[in-house]
Amino acid sequence: MNRVLLNNIDHADLRVLAGHGVAYGDAINQTLLLPTEFEAAQREYPILIRKDAAGAYQAVALLGLDRDENLFLDETGWNARYIPAVQRRGPFSIALQRDELGAEPRPMIHVDLDHPRVSRDAGERLFLPAGGAAPYLQSVNRTLSLIHEGLEVAGPMFAAFDELGLIEPIDIEIKLDDQTSYDVPDVFTLAPDRLAAVAGTDLERLHQSGLLRAAWAMIASMGNIEDLIARKTRKRAASSGLA
Repeated sequence: MNRVLLNNIDHADLRVLAGHGVAYGDAINQTLLLPTEFEAAQREYPILIRKDAAGAYQAVALLGLDRDENLFLDETGWNARYIPAVQRRGPFSIALQRDELGAEPRPMIHVDLDHPRVSRDAGERLFLPAGGAAPYLQSVNRTLSLIHEGLEVAGPMFAAFDELGLIEPIDIEIKLDDQTSYDVPDVFTLAPDRLAAVAGTDLERLHQSGLLRAAWAMIASMGNIEDLIARKTRKRAASSGLA
């Protein structure tokens, strides 16, 4: 990794390949989701809860059933109406850094020059000839802001859900036929009956903070497991020559 602060002088001719594919790290069966994108993501993906290496809760979109399987990825790219922000950001990230005046650190865009999407002769331009941000870079900035804001919300959100006893483990068992079945281990969801029973100041707190909508979006997203099964079934049929 070769991560540097992005600027319109050193990187005036930098371009980024904006498509999606295995070569760009998109062959994954789940990816991180932030609360700021639940409403859009819940229309496409099952949103599950896992624990990270430190034991903290995080939300993930379930993309496939086998290892390194993204059922939304095909030869044309990522086949979905919404692509999770951490997959859209490509070689870019946000890091806190002081500016030349030494003021308080603020979020600034960095780019990994060794990332497979980075190019000097193909792809989307980052800067206009006069040095301003090109439309693609403006889109990247919005995506990074979504991630930055979502990371700030995620911890307090899961703390609130945990305090109210809404998080519960779930067993996901998917049977495709007599010989093929899948278990999705070590995942959690929100209990809809417990959420519906929240009342009084707790309910008002969830509503005022926007966490109530996030919670119901996570619960509604579980219906997408059926679509995931359908995608897997179509893929198996195609690979066996039945489609």
